[in-house]
Amino acid sequence: MEWGMKNRFSRIMNAQSGRCVMLAVDHGYFQGPTTGLENLGKTVEPLLPFADALMITRGALRNWIPAEMNKPIVLRVSGGQSILKELSNEIITTSIEDAIRINASAITCSVYVGGEHEKQTIQNLAELVNQGEAYGIPVLAVTAVGKEMVRDARYLGLACRMCVEVGAHMVKTYYCQDFQKVVEACGNVPVVIAGGKKIEEKAALEMAYNALQDGAAGVDMGRNVFQSDNPVGMMKAVKAVVHEKASVSEALKIYKSSAK
Repeated sequence: MEWGMKNRFSRIMNAQSGRCVMLAVDHGYFQGPTTGLENLGKTVEPLLPFADALMITRGALRNWIPAEMNKPIVLRVSGGQSILKELSNEIITTSIEDAIRINASAITCSVYVGGEHEKQTIQNLAELVNQGEAYGIPVLAVTAVGKEMVRDARYLGLACRMCVEVGAHMVKTYYCQDFQKVVEACGNVPVVIAGGKKIEEKAALEMAYNALQDGAAGVDMGRNVFQSDNPVGMMKAVKAVVHEKASVSEALKIYKSSAK
């Protein structure tokens, strides 16, 4: 990596632990006003102190996040469909120039391996990697697999490896059994897990803990934080698991003891 890309990457990854806790609040680009993000700024503000980076769209950033906020931005630059349509039909919605104006530390798009528009999303990633390399901005590839494909190590490993081969600097994917095989498929490219749909807090913390034991470089959680009955407590608990190597039981104590 060139110096600029290394510098941007270092903003996202915690220097002490070598891991990261991303807060994902980019759901509105295809889900609209998702539960918990109706007032995005109000939701995000108390959570930011415990996050290493914020994953968000340019519109949400400019509308709800004050410019004085000093957390690194992982900018969602793909979209083009809603939950009412085929999700894989994405295009690049944000120019590299606008990402630079925003001072993004990384840019991200989704890749739908096995989806109807698989080729288009891989092309989107390739174009972003080319632009990222030209301007020194890392690219995070968010993997998804087709509706007929099971979220297991075979298919997630396929999707992640394809992203690495195209040139992604970081990969986000789902946790699964034999997750270490997915991590191994990515070589030296860091893998962070997606939180996915809201599940019970203990189960979400167990997922994060197990993923880290299997080699994940961090987590990128959204709904399992901001849809929790105690978002700040959950954010603190996730941070403890990722950066302080807390056990699930220790993290649950943090979640329960934090003021709501």
